[in-house]
Amino acid sequence: MIQLPYSEELNIGYLSRLFDDTSNCYKFFWFQAILRKLTPEHTRFSFDELINEMIADAWYMVTEYRLHLGPCGVTDNLEEAVKYIGTVKKFPAAEKREVIISYLENSDDRKLQAYKKELIKNVPYRLQSPFYDEIRIEKKEWTRPLELSHKINQQRRLLYYFELFQQLSTSIRINEEWIPYLINNKEILMGWMQLNLIHYLQRRNPSVPGIADKINAPQNRDIERVRKYWKLIIDIRPEIRDIYGNIELADKKISVDHFVPWQYVAHDELWNLHPTTKSINSSKSNNLPLWDKYFSQLARLEYQSYRLSKENEVVRSSFDKISKYHLNSSEIAKELYCDGLSEDDFSNRLYNVIHPVYDAARNSGFREWEYEV
Repeated sequence: MIQLPYSEELNIGYLSRLFDDTSNCYKFFWFQAILRKLTPEHTRFSFDELINEMIADAWYMVTEYRLHLGPCGVTDNLEEAVKYIGTVKKFPAAEKREVIISYLENSDDRKLQAYKKELIKNVPYRLQSPFYDEIRIEKKEWTRPLELSHKINQQRRLLYYFELFQQLSTSIRINEEWIPYLINNKEILMGWMQLNLIHYLQRRNPSVPGIADKINAPQNRDIERVRKYWKLIIDIRPEIRDIYGNIELADKKISVDHFVPWQYVAHDELWNLHPTTKSINSSKSNNLPLWDKYFSQLARLEYQSYRLSKENEVVRSSFDKISKYHLNSSEIAKELYCDGLSEDDFSNRLYNVIHPVYDAARNSGFREWEYEV
């Protein structure tokens, strides 16, 4: 666990307990929004301003990775707000953050406004609960935001105080005592918050791999070395065909497909990658290929590359280079790429690696797909 920087003037113990009692995701995104926006010149934020940041931060992980942000069976308003915008505006998952923010700032959509108002009912007030050592808040008071704000403002040395009480136009003012600490330690605090968010999301999405890689949009993804590896294999074995459309690949500019969608696995592991055409890859999108129809072809193709990596020095050298980047589990490496495997052995081992991931993706809502000529 990340240790928060010490301060002689501030109660860091209270700060360290911000996420101790977290039943939904809002506290993480609210605190992250404050850290994002805070500068020496900008220390007051409206509820609306921070809610827009929260929605933009949740956008990619919900639309691209389909992560659930709330407890199982419970409607999460942040997740639902993201999904609603997706149906109304049809923004792509990789839409620029500033475009999302601009839309949120200028939209007068009533349903979106209703989502925002739901999001401000609790988190602005409950985030600082560990700091409330001089006031006592009764259960019924949590539902009266105006009275609640005035009462909380009586507490000394909070992170922030409330001003201009008017629903989404209500604003918070960061306590001057905390501003230098929050700004000077912003990167550490952001990492601490994200580590807590990862643990939270892992509990809410127990079958989803790579949560740590799914809280932000990826900055760099490079599978060109894998494309070159498969192009080398196809040059040696020009009879190799695409597993979906049975199309010869020797005269095609190949594309690399993730058998189980990257949107679920969030990795570029070699055992899940294979060559196809650009048009087929585009058609498949982030769907799951029908298992009974395509796994045997995948296993056969992957076994061909396995055999060549053992028999051909050029392929072996290429495999050794790309495995440093695209084969990150030593256990799977020993299981799948050890010497002397027959095709049946290899196929069975590949099944044991990929089938549980495939099933988990299907259970998470990824649709099955079949290639249509």
